[in-house]
Amino acid sequence: MSGIAPRLSKGGLILLDPDTGARKRIINLQYNPDSLTRTLQPQGAGPDSGDHLETLRLRGAPIETIKLEAELDAADGLAAPDQNPVIMQNGLSADLAALETMVYPTESSLQSNNVLSMIGTIEIFPTSSDLAVFVWGRNKVVPVRLTEFSITEEAFDPNLNPIRAKVSLTFRVLSTNDLPFDSRGASIYLSYHRRKESLAQLSKGVASAFRTEGLP
Repeated sequence: MSGIAPRLSKGGLILLDPDTGARKRIINLQYNPDSLTRTLQPQGAGPDSGDHLETLRLRGAPIETIKLEAELDAADGLAAPDQNPVIMQNGLSADLAALETMVYPTESSLQSNNVLSMIGTIEIFPTSSDLAVFVWGRNKVVPVRLTEFSITEEAFDPNLNPIRAKVSLTFRVLSTNDLPFDSRGASIYLSYHRRKESLAQLSKGVASAFRTEGLP
């Protein structure tokens, strides 16, 4: 059976209740992107204080940004209409809305805040969003905040629902600098951190590959 290709894992997002950690929604990426860009901005204490010991100190985890572009296509669903009534009626609108609502407060929270403002509540706190966890294989499971999102709709059904689209997503990884240390999100981040340290231990540099004569 060596000719059978291994099953490819799908990347995506899991939305959790920020207080209880209960799973609320899973958003799968229909096709895994061909590339994923990660940017890490180190959080050093810096030498500006005049203390040379500060040069090598780290104030916390780096600010990590993840960027990707994904494609969505309703062709498979449209080919089996009896099995995909949502796609037949809405095209890709439901899948796109699942991503878009990550950056919307809920309609009920807007209604509630409006009632509070009408009865003279002095301070109205911003609405909490779901905790988003980006899953990209076993080595990248991280809490994130969606910071930039663009959609290009490329084809439409007779009702003008998009049936082919590209989405560009930018995430800011939420570390223990951003989340309460005892929260569900911080626990997920610390697991990611530990996994990274374990992977680093598996990487064995070969001393003979470097010229080390100049080292004291």
